[in-house]
Amino acid sequence: MSEKQGAAAAAKKARRPARHRKHGLHQWWDRGRKATPREAHPLMEYVLRYLEWRRVTGASSRTASSIDQLLTMFVDWCAVRGISEPREFTRSVLETYQRYLFLTRKADGEALSTGSQLLRLRAVRGWCAWLARERIIEHNAAADLILPREPKTLPKFVPSVAQIERMMAQADLSEVTGARDRAILEVLYSTGMRAMELCGLSLADVDLEQGTVWIRQGKGRKDRFIPLGARAAYWVQRYQAEVRPLLATRADEWALFLTDYGQPYRSNRLGYIVRRYMALAGCAEGSCHALRHACATHMLENGADIRFIQALLGYATLSTTQIYTRVVIGKLKEVHAATHPARMGEVNEGVREGLEG
Repeated sequence: MSEKQGAAAAAKKARRPARHRKHGLHQWWDRGRKATPREAHPLMEYVLRYLEWRRVTGASSRTASSIDQLLTMFVDWCAVRGISEPREFTRSVLETYQRYLFLTRKADGEALSTGSQLLRLRAVRGWCAWLARERIIEHNAAADLILPREPKTLPKFVPSVAQIERMMAQADLSEVTGARDRAILEVLYSTGMRAMELCGLSLADVDLEQGTVWIRQGKGRKDRFIPLGARAAYWVQRYQAEVRPLLATRADEWALFLTDYGQPYRSNRLGYIVRRYMALAGCAEGSCHALRHACATHMLENGADIRFIQALLGYATLSTTQIYTRVVIGKLKEVHAATHPARMGEVNEGVREGLEG
């Protein structure tokens, strides 16, 4: 490619809506069309008012930020099509947006997952419901949308107990941060907590004597107390005594786990740590959520009640937790074959002949 051609390609890319470039949502029908800047578009006034209402009615800053991002994507889409007023949100327009999401391809060529499509559509539907409530629109056309059904897929990767132990052993305790990394991995596996929940842990949230952790404002802004295993508690105590004082740059730092720079962790950094140690253990995949899946799966395999798993993981409904019963079906079949009175090993010969004949 010549220098002139390269400059032309760069200029063409720069003309694309920024949000679409970031998320890989640019499509052929958007080419050559320029989205109105975020701050100037008339629809953003209604987005900002809606976000303020969500905050006033109890939405967390994380939820409000997510809604802001999702609705800005929709506003970008509206802008390139000349839609500038909420009254233009007809059923036809919203169904076109739904088809757009279905046909969209990310930068790697993959389609948006059903979950990603639902996030965007639910954000728009919630906004439209508020617009109707405020009498800004006469009819909420979004209420008529038939949303795609999200498939209940199994976790892609659930590390085995042996893989977990190999991963734990990779922490280099000769390094200052080795005990910290081991403590992080142990807490994630012991409690099954989400990455964002671990990032939010303060020194006061962990009671090592009682072996409990207080999750403040977890998903859905719900608090919960959960148990912390003895092994995880040991590594947290060791980290607090030997490593954290070396990392803390401020005496009043509240966060339990600190980075090499003395700052509280963010979810993406935690994900990097887990992936690194899983790779060292010989696993091709790995994430904070993989440890969450492993916690639930291994406990179910050892006889834990599914309602306990629900409380531990902080799921609102039992149906969400039941996905793990499908993960451990192999173990359940083994237990069933070994313990059920009607197992094949004890079927009388007459019945066996009938089954085999």
